[in-house]
Amino acid sequence: MTDFEKWNGRYKKHWCTKEQLQMLVQLGVLTEAEYEEITGEPYPS
Repeated sequence: MTDFEKWNGRYKKHWCTKEQLQMLVQLGVLTEAEYEEITGEPYPS
């Protein structure tokens, strides 16, 4: 299971927030494109 699959599943189950996903982008775990795919919203700049 990739990090994307793991965090996508957690977000869909409401086990994590957009803010947590943004932190994962900052840490390099997810990309901005993956954030946008998971949330359906543009990555905040």
